[in-house]
Amino acid sequence: MADGEMVIFTRTFDFLTWLLPMTNHFPRAHRHTYTQRLLDAAFNMRERLEEANLRKGRARLERLHLADEALACARMYLRLAYHWQWITAGQYHHGAKMLVE
Repeated sequence: MADGEMVIFTRTFDFLTWLLPMTNHFPRAHRHTYTQRLLDAAFNMRERLEEANLRKGRARLERLHLADEALACARMYLRLAYHWQWITAGQYHHGAKMLVE
């Protein structure tokens, strides 16, 4: 972690670093639909956090709400990947743990 960097930025970076290569193993037929939605949710979460960090007051709170919405979507997509057996139970638990942090 860089000096002074908030933990949430490190954790979301770690999640994205873990998630992106894992999605390469999803079924080819779904890589341009489901996979894109999962990655968009994860990247949107990180981007909204970055934006919130640059703002104050109501604008910051608005971006944090949007980040929370993206987080909820990322959780749902990760759960679906597990349900469809595209990821193992261990991968699901690891990813879910990263999102909880």
